[in-house]
Formats: sequence, structure tokens, C-alpha cells
Amino acid sequence: MDRTVIAYVIYLVVSVALTVWVARTLSRNGRIFLADVLRGNEKLADAVNHLLVVGFYLVNLGFVALYLGDDETIEDTRGIFEALSTKLGVVLLVLGVMHLGNVYVLNKIRRRGVMEREQLPPVGPQEWIAPTAGA
Repeated sequence: MDRTVIAYVIYLVVSVALTVWVARTLSRNGRIFLADVLRGNEKLADAVNHLLVVGFYLVNLGFVALYLGDDETIEDTRGIFEALSTKLGVVLLVLGVMHLGNVYVLNKIRRRGVMEREQLPPVGPQEWIAPTAGA
């Protein structure tokens, strides 16, 4: 079997496995964050979480597929390792950037929700609360 094909197979297996692992980890841990962002609306948090995971898979697996091709022919075992380290390194960087982008956007949404909650006065403008004892 050609060494280039071996490198392609290893690249695809490792890249897909990394993408699935990162997506599952983000989904599992991000659900709690989304529930907080969406004020405890569990059904909406699950739906948004699922949509984010699907988008994550589409973008990352699309990138992995597009980045597969290479004009160089791998001559020896050292070339396999060099090609894999470059390709997998770029895939890991893209996964990291996607993760940071998701966290940034969700944090902006969360901050906006917190700001909206803080703007509501604890007592309506025309309401009155009796003073507590010892105040």
C-alpha cells in the first residue's frame, strides 16, 4: 500500500476521533452552561446544544475533508510522521478556535442575560415593602 494512502487513513481516523471526542465533551459540559444562559429552560438548552454540536461537526469534518488532499508524495516513514503532525496540528488548532468561538458567543449571551436580570428593580415603582425588624 502506498505510504500516502496510509497517512491519509491515519489522518482521517485520528481527526474524526478527535472531532467526535471534542464535540461530545463540549456537548456534555456545555449543556449546563446553556441552561444557565437560557434561564433554566432545559428544552431550549437541549435544542441549542444539539444545534451547536451539529454545526461543530459540519464545520470541523468539512475542514478535515478539505485539508486531506496534498500534492506531495510521501517517500518514507519519516514523511508519514511529518505530514501527520502538520495536518493533525492544524486540525487541533481549528478545533481549539471553534471551541473558543463557541465559548465567546455563549459568554456574550450569558452576560446580556445577567445584565437584563440586574436591570429589573427588586420592587416595582409603585410598590412598598415593610421594613424588617432590626433595620
